[in-house]
Amino acid sequence: MLKILEDRSLDARGLACPMPILKTAKEIKTMEEGQILKVLTTDRGSLADFPAWAADTGNEVLSTEEEEGFLVFMIRRSSL
Repeated sequence: MLKILEDRSLDARGLACPMPILKTAKEIKTMEEGQILKVLTTDRGSLADFPAWAADTGNEVLSTEEEEGFLVFMIRRSSL
């Protein structure tokens, strides 16, 4: 499996909804088109929240994985 390398990472572990999405939205706005943000979160609601947020904003969830009790999302910044 090809490993996706991030340009930046955001640790949102321990934060409850909607904070992981709000922090991700703020961080990704500072990034350039095509860059990849790695988000770490313990909020299980993020499994539904990140794909819905990406669909609304035009950003792309490249992968979702679970590691040692937390979720890892790799998100590509859109041109919007």
